[in-house]
Amino acid sequence: QVQLQESGPGLVKPSQTLSLTCTVSGGLITTYPYYWRWIRQSPGKGLEWMGAINWAGHTFYSPSLKSRTSISRDTSKNQFILQLMSVTPEDTAVYYCVREGAFLMDYWGQGTQVTVSS
Repeated sequence: QVQLQESGPGLVKPSQTLSLTCTVSGGLITTYPYYWRWIRQSPGKGLEWMGAINWAGHTFYSPSLKSRTSISRDTSKNQFILQLMSVTPEDTAVYYCVREGAFLMDYWGQGTQVTVSS
C-alpha cells in the first residue's frame, strides 16, 4: 500500500518561500512510470495542479506558477519537495501530494493547510 504524507510549516509570511515535503512509503519515487504531483485547493476554489516530478527526475510545472515553483527530490529518503517562492495570501490553500500512473491519480496525501499571513 502506497502512502504519501505532506509535511511543512502551516504558516508562512508574505514574500517568503514555502517549502513542503512529501514522504512516500510503500513504493519508490524512482519507479517507472509514476509521476509525483503537487496539487492545491484554495478556499472556495477547485483543485489546481502546480507541478510534478517523474520517476526519472524530470520536472513539469503549471505555466501560471512556473516562475515561482521548484520541485525536487531526495531519493535516499524517498521524498519529493515543493518550493513556492514569493508567496502571497492568495497562496493560502490545502496542499496535496499525489501519485499519478497511467493518467490515474491513485494515491493522495491527507493534505496540509498552509496559510500565508503576516
